[in-house]
Amino acid sequence: MQRNIGLFLEKRAFLSPKREAFFDGENTRLTFAELAERSHQVGNALLESGVKPGDRVALLLMNGAEFLESFFAIARIGAVVVPLNWRLVADELTFILDDSGTTTLLFGEEFRDTVTDIHGRSGATAVERWIEVGRDAPAAFATPYMAWRDAAPTRPPPVGASDDDLLYIMYTSGTTGLPKGVMHTHSTAMWGVLTIAATADLRLGDRYLMALPMFHVGALTPATLNIYLGVSSIVLRAFDPKQAWALIESEAITTALAVPAMLNFMLQVPEREQYNHDSLRWCMSGAAPVPTSLIESYAKLGIEIHQVYGLTESCGPACLSDPDSALERIGSTGKAFFHTEVKIVGENGETCPPNVPGEVWVRGAHVMTGYWNRPDATAETIVDGWLRTGDGAIMDEDGYVFIQDRIKDMIISGGENIYPAEIENVLMAHEGIREAAVIGQPSQRWGESPFAVVVRADPKVDEAVVMRWCGEHLARYKLPRGLIFVDEIPRNPSGKILKRVLREQFPGPASE
Repeated sequence: MQRNIGLFLEKRAFLSPKREAFFDGENTRLTFAELAERSHQVGNALLESGVKPGDRVALLLMNGAEFLESFFAIARIGAVVVPLNWRLVADELTFILDDSGTTTLLFGEEFRDTVTDIHGRSGATAVERWIEVGRDAPAAFATPYMAWRDAAPTRPPPVGASDDDLLYIMYTSGTTGLPKGVMHTHSTAMWGVLTIAATADLRLGDRYLMALPMFHVGALTPATLNIYLGVSSIVLRAFDPKQAWALIESEAITTALAVPAMLNFMLQVPEREQYNHDSLRWCMSGAAPVPTSLIESYAKLGIEIHQVYGLTESCGPACLSDPDSALERIGSTGKAFFHTEVKIVGENGETCPPNVPGEVWVRGAHVMTGYWNRPDATAETIVDGWLRTGDGAIMDEDGYVFIQDRIKDMIISGGENIYPAEIENVLMAHEGIREAAVIGQPSQRWGESPFAVVVRADPKVDEAVVMRWCGEHLARYKLPRGLIFVDEIPRNPSGKILKRVLREQFPGPASE
C-alpha cells in the first residue's frame, strides 16, 4: 500500500464525496469531491509543466482553497512543498527559495511586487516556473493559475512518492539567525496526523475554525488531519477576531485552533456577546504558554481551552491537555500525545525527577528527519532519536508538563532562575493589562533583571499600579526592575513574541 499524504484527499472524497471540506468564510465552498478534483487538475498541470518527483514547489499563498489543492497535488505527484511565510521580505524569501532549490513558485497576486523583485534578481534562485493565483492579469513573467489549472484533466495523476520520501521543507521563523528548513516526509506527516487523531477530541462531521496561516505547521497539520477525519475546515484568509465570533455562530463551529494572542483579541471584541457560541466544544491553543487568566476567562463562557505544545520539528504534536484536565490542571500543556514520548532532561543529560526543571525532549515517528542542508544543526537537535526542543519545563508526578519558557529566554538574577512566562502570567491576570512580555536586561548588581513590556487595556493603569500588582503576586527577586508601556508587542506569524526584537529595542541596562 502506498502511504502518500496526497492520497488522503482522494480517499476522503471517495468516502464522503458530498460532505463539505472547505469554506473560506466568504463565498467559496467545496465538497471533498470538488476539492479532490481541483487538486487532481493541479497535479496534472504541474506534471505537464515539467515538474518531476523530488522537485521543490514553493507556495507563497494566503489561506485559501488554492493552497490546499496545491499542497495535496504536490504531495501526490512526489514533488516537495516549500510553504513560504508571506510576511517575509524579498531578501528573506530569496534566501529560502535559493536554499531549498525551489524550481516552481505559486504565488498570490497580493505578492506580485515582492515576486517581481525576486524575479528580477538574475541567478539569485533556481525558479523556472512562476504561476500567479489571482483574478487580474498576471505579471508578464507569470502563468495565470486558474487557466493553467482548469485546462488540465481531472483524472487522478500518478503517485510519485511514499513513506520516507520528502514531503515538505518548512522554514523556521529565524528568530535567532538564518531560517532552517525542517524536513518532513510522507511518513512523519502521516504519524503527525495519526498522533493528533488518537489524542484530540475530533469527530467526523466536526466543523473546525482555522485561523493560523497554512504556511505554519499549526495549520498545515490540522488541515491534513481534517481531510483524514472528514472534518470541515472553515478557513480564515487572515485572522479577524470579530469574524471569528460571527463564523462560530453562522457555521456552527465545534472546535478551533488559535494562539493565545488571538484568543485575547477575541475577548476584546465589544460585540462578542451578541454571537451564539453554544456549538463550540473546545479550542486548542499553543505556540506560547497560555495565561491561566485566559483559560479562566473562556471557562466562564463555557469554552474549554486545551493547551497544546508542539513544534515545527515535531510536525505539531508533543503535549496536549484533555477535557478532564483542562481546568483541573490549569496552566499545564497536558501529557504527551498518544504516539509520543516526552521527558525532561537536566544539564547533566539525565532525566529530571518530577517537578525539577529541565529541557523538553520529544520522541515519536512524527519528528522531523532533520534540517535541510544543515547536518550540524540536525546533530545538535536530534540526539539518539530524541528531539531537543530548547524549551524549559517541569513534569509532575502524573506526567503533566508545565512549559516555563525557552531556555535561552530564562533570566538568571542573583543566581536564581526566573522564567519570563511566570511574570507574564501574573501581568496578564490584571484586568487592566491586555498583553505583556518580559525580557532580561543586564544588571551590574544581579547579572540580569526582568524588564516588562506592557500593552494596556485600561489607560488608567500606570507603572505604580503594575508594580504593586506584581509585588502582590511574585517573590521579590522575580519583580520587574523596569517597565514600559507600548501599543503593540511584536510577534511572528505563529503568534510567538519576538523576544529578540524586544531585546534590541530595550537593551538596558536594568534599573538597580
